[in-house]
Amino acid sequence: MAAIEKDGEKMSVFHNKKYRNLFLEIGKTEEEIEKKLQIVTDTFFYGREDERIYHPVLENMGYMEDTGNHDVRTEGMSYGMMLCVQLDKKEEFDRIWKWSKTFMFLADGENKGYFAWSCQIDGTKNAYGPAPDGEEYYAMALFFASHRWGDGEGIFCYSSEARAILRACIHKGENTEQGKPMWNMEKKQILFVPGADFTDPSYHLPHFYELFALWADEEDREFWKQAAEASRNYLNLASHPVTGLSPEYGEFDGSPVHRERSWGQEHGWFYSDAYRTAANIGLDYVWFGIDRGQYSVPLRIMNFFGTDLEAVRCIYQVDGTPVDKPVLHPTGLLAATAQGALTVCGEAEDFDVAKRWVEWFWNQPLRCGKHRYYDNCLYLFAFLALSGKYQIY
Repeated sequence: MAAIEKDGEKMSVFHNKKYRNLFLEIGKTEEEIEKKLQIVTDTFFYGREDERIYHPVLENMGYMEDTGNHDVRTEGMSYGMMLCVQLDKKEEFDRIWKWSKTFMFLADGENKGYFAWSCQIDGTKNAYGPAPDGEEYYAMALFFASHRWGDGEGIFCYSSEARAILRACIHKGENTEQGKPMWNMEKKQILFVPGADFTDPSYHLPHFYELFALWADEEDREFWKQAAEASRNYLNLASHPVTGLSPEYGEFDGSPVHRERSWGQEHGWFYSDAYRTAANIGLDYVWFGIDRGQYSVPLRIMNFFGTDLEAVRCIYQVDGTPVDKPVLHPTGLLAATAQGALTVCGEAEDFDVAKRWVEWFWNQPLRCGKHRYYDNCLYLFAFLALSGKYQIY
């Protein structure tokens, strides 16, 4: 049963522990699902050099490589930890976490308590600033690890580490402390980077914030509850009312960021970062089911693209105007959109649309080669979510 809100009472997976398995709903068997998941997981973590993302190194560390940029990013490291806790891979989880704390953690300076968003594969920092999506995934994965495996000593006291990350995220800059928070404290919206005056719709994870409101420092729990509400409202605003498409970077009112930037590309388009938004909405639907208008977004996206997968081969403005540039991560776009199908459980016609996307995804192999990192992270997340295995611990 999908999660819904009825008469003010949440009837969600958080309460009933029943996770939707869309693969079963479209006719796959448990045996087929388990077999495919095992193949995908083995390839992702331990496949050939042109397949795998994860690399164990030294005696007890490991990293996730962004293969397109040949570096290590907090995005991928925190994703890797979330995937490991979902898949019950404690050794790999601990290796990734130790690499993160050893090489990426910022122990002093303005960004003390955060993680350097990019390092070389030997651990040398490429930057001394953070990317907030890494911190929120680190914190959530650590809480889940604490609940699934129990807290250990030092950096492996997972729950303590998670609370410390969240404490930095919203209290940096208070009193005499240096630095800036990762959230706009007035609007309760996550920032693209600390101190930015805009956000990234795909960073908004209200289903995480609901859990932070239970497990973070007690004095911060009301903030996280408000952040969850703010993000659900924001996801509705940031998604085009017809196409459902959202921009990579958004103003606080939900409109695309079109201001001049120095990053060499327009970021008000529906492009790589933005693909995750539908996936996030789908998981929030299953975990909590609190609708502020955002749950209609994935179906709008699926209907916009229609019945031809060739439609996902170019970039679009959020109103659906095509941009004459190719998609860099077509597998990721397909996977994330298919994960958004978790929100569809009503009319038969709508479910037919959702089923088509889930079938497309089922038949799509993992990506090989240079640009596989981002695509295959989204792929494995989608497979877990669509099989009912992306769970709260």
